[in-house]
Amino acid sequence: MNPRDDQFLEISHLSKSFPKPGGGEVTIVDDFDLKVKKGEFICLIGHSGCGKSTVLSIIAGLTHASVGGIIIDGKEVIEPGVDRGVVFQQPNLLPWMTAFDNVMLAVEAAQPNLSSKRRALVATHYLRLVGLEDALGKKPNALSAGMRQRVGIARAFALQPKVLLLDEPFGMLDSLTRFELQQVLLDLWAQDRKTAFMVTHDVDEALFLADRVAMMTSGPNAKLGRILQVPFPRPRDRAAVMDHPSYYEMREELIEFLNSQEHKPEEPETAVPSTARDTSIHNQTKEIRT
Repeated sequence: MNPRDDQFLEISHLSKSFPKPGGGEVTIVDDFDLKVKKGEFICLIGHSGCGKSTVLSIIAGLTHASVGGIIIDGKEVIEPGVDRGVVFQQPNLLPWMTAFDNVMLAVEAAQPNLSSKRRALVATHYLRLVGLEDALGKKPNALSAGMRQRVGIARAFALQPKVLLLDEPFGMLDSLTRFELQQVLLDLWAQDRKTAFMVTHDVDEALFLADRVAMMTSGPNAKLGRILQVPFPRPRDRAAVMDHPSYYEMREELIEFLNSQEHKPEEPETAVPSTARDTSIHNQTKEIRT
């Protein structure tokens, strides 16, 4: 194994401060430090407003760190790039384009040297993998929320990124759809085990998906509080995971940690602006080429 694979994604002494409306600054994330192995699935969990999405947005290149930085496969992150596939809570699809065309945008950005026929095969392949082979020609307004998120997942994987970033991608879905898409995500991820970093507030989701669960203290000045190693074998089945003798003990450990943190109101500065999110998705198909 390449020694670099043991710290494929390096989050080093990361801090992020934002200006306060009345003057001065507030530090949302303070000295966050985490090393992620190549092919590892990490879930970052914590109370709303603790800075989880801020950490992810810095990895995505949408926000700059105040202190510290991010290295992916030996290269410092300074801007968005097609080496990172991002899935947000809202998939931010272009409404005038079909599901197929939305994914094609990502393929064209990541692999511009492929023939148009080959790019179309790649886009179709990933849409089929997420179960949308019958919806290639449908526009977002003709798709359910779960189907739109499937397009978002297909688009992120179609980039064939080095790192997959997921910011509470199932947070706005009903329970049944959320469970279905967690399995879709896990099955798709298992094909080549891309390094994955996922923000969630759902303890059961973290245990089902992750190799390790990183827990953040509450903000401001949120830090990495604890890391839980998840021992469940892969491939995973939800029933088997819940039947594992360590499942409820680990679940209780996560809940106890979260309960130990004072839950403070969400700082408005922690959220990634919607304009930044929208720009990031489509800049991967436009500006990154230049």
